[in-house]
Amino acid sequence: MLAMPSGTLACPDTDRQHRLAAQLSDMIPGAATIRVGLDDPKQVWPHLHAIVKDEAGKAVASSRTIVRVAARWILRVWPEADWKQPHTFHLADATLACGDPIPAGLDR
Repeated sequence: MLAMPSGTLACPDTDRQHRLAAQLSDMIPGAATIRVGLDDPKQVWPHLHAIVKDEAGKAVASSRTIVRVAARWILRVWPEADWKQPHTFHLADATLACGDPIPAGLDR
């Protein structure tokens, strides 16, 4: 991206998270949250793992490729996040929260 003489970006990227949320909503219909971490239960070493859930907290069926691409995009938008812990990306407000919160009204 080109920089202006002042050193600021010519096109500030202030809504990157919202664009990502819109893209992921289009890619994965019905998705409300995407939990991303490096804690794939099928792997012994750190490995990218993502779970997509709807508003009710139920898993959304989607191809493994699409879910993995979504997880990679989330990691790239927040490179400064501590990815040793899983994070949940909320598509409605384009926020990233550490952990896997329980939706209201659901018990584990």
